[in-house]
Parts: sequence; C-alpha cells; structure tokens
Amino acid sequence: MFKKVLIANRGEIAIRVIRTLRELGAKSVAVYSQADHSSLHVRLADEAVCIGPAMARESYLSIPAIISAAKITGADAIHPGYGFLSENADFSAACRDNGITFIGPSPKSIQQLGHKAEARKMAVKAGVPVTPGTKDCVGKKEAAAQAAKIGFPIMIKAAAGGGGKGIRIVREASQLANEMNMASSEAQAAFGNGEVYFEKYIELPRHIEVQFARDMHGNVIAFPERDCSIQRRHQKLVEETPSPAVDKKLRTKLEKAAVDLAEAANYVGVGTVEFLLTQDGEFYFMEVNTRLQVEHPVTECVTGFDLVREQLLAASGEKLTYTGGHTVPLLGHSIEHRINAEDFSRNFQPSVGRVEEWILPGGPGIRIDTHVYAGYNLPVYYDSMLAKLIVWAPTREMAVERSRRALAEFKVKGVHTTINAHQLIVESADFKAGKTDTGFMERLLAPAEPVKAA
Repeated sequence: MFKKVLIANRGEIAIRVIRTLRELGAKSVAVYSQADHSSLHVRLADEAVCIGPAMARESYLSIPAIISAAKITGADAIHPGYGFLSENADFSAACRDNGITFIGPSPKSIQQLGHKAEARKMAVKAGVPVTPGTKDCVGKKEAAAQAAKIGFPIMIKAAAGGGGKGIRIVREASQLANEMNMASSEAQAAFGNGEVYFEKYIELPRHIEVQFARDMHGNVIAFPERDCSIQRRHQKLVEETPSPAVDKKLRTKLEKAAVDLAEAANYVGVGTVEFLLTQDGEFYFMEVNTRLQVEHPVTECVTGFDLVREQLLAASGEKLTYTGGHTVPLLGHSIEHRINAEDFSRNFQPSVGRVEEWILPGGPGIRIDTHVYAGYNLPVYYDSMLAKLIVWAPTREMAVERSRRALAEFKVKGVHTTINAHQLIVESADFKAGKTDTGFMERLLAPAEPVKAA
C-alpha cells in the first residue's frame, strides 16, 4: 500500500479520500488554490501545498503544478478524485513518467473509454447494445448528413465530456449548426477538447449506471445499479440504488455488460458504465466514466464496500477486497441528495457568500459528505455543491421517509441551497412510487395549469 498520497482535487471528495487513507495508515497531501486556503480539506490533510491562483486552469487543472507538489512532498501516488484532471490521459501519463502512481486507469484505458466516441466503438465490439449514432466524431461539413441519417431528434455530445457539459438536444435540422457550435464551444472550455458526436435522442429514458472495479489480477466486480434519472440541465440531483425499474433479470444483464467492457479494455481501477433504459425495458450503452462518481456513497451503503479503498488496492497491485465472483449482495436501499448553493426559487441561480449557520441531520442511516462548516466563505470559482446527503434504510419506502426527515433537519443560513427542491422531490407522488425518468424535474417544476372559470 502507498505511504503518502497527494489528492489532486478539493472539497468533499478530497476529504473523502483523506479519511480512507487515514484508515489505511497512509499520509495525505492536500493541494489548494489561493481561493481555497480556508477549505476543510486543507485543514484535515497531513500536509498541504498551494498550487496557484483561484482559476482552476492555473491550479487544479495545472498538471506541472500538481506533479511538482507531489515531488516536493514525496508522494508516491496521486488520487484525482472526480472532475478536474480525473479523466485526463495526459495527467495519468505524466504521473507514470515521473514515477508516481496514478490512482485510476492507464492512459490507454482513459483514451479508449474516456473518449465517448471511442468507448461506443469498444461497446459494440464487446456486444453491448448502443444507441443509434455516429461511429466517429462529427465535423461541420458532414453534420447535416449524419443527423439526417440518424433521424431527429438527436443529441450532440462532447466526446471528451462529462458532468452534463457539452450536450445539446436538436429536434430539427434548422437548429443543428447553432447547437453544434454551442456544444463544441462548451466542451472546449470545460475539457480542452471540442470534439462532438451524435446519438439518437431517446425520449424520457431512465439514466442507469453500473459501478465496477477491476484489479491487475483480473478480478472484476460489478455492483448493483444506480438510478440517476432525476436531473436538471443534464446534471444529476438525486441518485438511488437499486433502481425501482430494474428487476433481478435485467440487473444481471446490466452487470454483465459492465464486466464485459471492463475486461475488453483491460481496465484497472474503479469505473462506471452508464446506460439509458427505455420505457419498454431495453437498455443502451451511453458512456464510461473512468473515475470515481459523485454518487458512489449509495453503492457503499448497500454493499458495505469502501470504493476508495478498492481504488487504492487496485492501483497498488493488490487484489480487490472481494474476489468471489462478478457480483456482490445487495442490502437495503440508499438515496443521495446533492445539496447545491443555488436559489431554487430563481431557476437554480448560483448563490455565494458566507455560511452563517450549518446544522446537519443525523440519526440512523444518515451520512453527510461535505467540506462546508459554519463561517465558511464559498468561493465563486468552482462547482456549487455544498454537501451530499446520503440515506440508507432496509426498504425504499423507509429510505424515502428517512430522506424527508433528514432534509427537514438540514438547516443552512447565509446562502441559498437546493434543500427545498429536494423536499419537493421526496413529496412527489411519482417519486414515492418510483415513477421517474429524465423528464421528471421538468414535469415537477412545470407551472400549474390555470383553473378555468365555470
């Protein structure tokens, strides 16, 4: 096992990694921008190094700065967290070239699976169902012909993307050029790669994903599926496992598809295969995230695994904790609520300022992953997520009620949050019944029809 690990990230995920390292007896090194000097991950780590100004491209996205920090502190490995450089093949290669272990897949695996268009090709070869779409990235010259071949509506997707960025839905040909420019520009700004590809847009699917882990010895595990259908602007708000729409037979098929892809890519580490599940129960491969997911805690709650620990074991050449087969038992139900600094009443407008009051829920089955504390000043430069509220209970019905109770206990003053949006979600009859899809939030927030006079 590693003796000292640098965490190339910030906020709650940096703290999450620090905690597992501490349990394993390894030292942690935090990196931080000038704007994050008072962040909790800086205070909890064994060592901390400032790597640059507030702007991410000059700090958390600076490969030279992070590699230098690792060398100065004597770190023998780097954990990238999620976002920033976590799916960057050049970063993985830079770690390797400097004698530092990257806690994640190889540069080749990231290139194969992290590039969405290339991952589609690999899925086809592995026999995994894919949505109709382009085989390669699409340029402006062939865009119209390729879109017409697929048939509208289509989805434009960033080839190197993630987190809902670089995605546009196009319903008619007249919108194509403008939407393609916008998707490409957003992808270039977010990922340094403006390449896009097209997929057939499937109306009102569920967003289902399967977490997997694979070590250097060929041991591979597929964990029970997560349902991430409740989204806003293609960004997840609520995640749960297991999915109310997946039975044992379908779960077996989804897990096999994830295992087949991991084996085909000779993947080492933890990753996630994302699928679209249609209303009639058919599923299609969407993409692979070659990193830890924000929503990994729900999987930990229903399986008892520490997924960061599994990442560390795989990267250090050791075997995974469990080598008894490709699947693991499922216990109970877990739901995660992403609490963001946004004003729900103003179309989720970002909110910044000083957190004056921060009272967290507790009790049975409650977990909070956060980097926030009372008196913390929110930086304006990064993601708006404040905390993840994760609940576990023996049944889904109990988990929904536990969510309702915990959200009512969660008190924040000084900034606006999305707590009230989540309260609206858990009170929804459709959510309680498990009737959700990617159009759920749009329907939930739609203005009520005016009552006509008699």
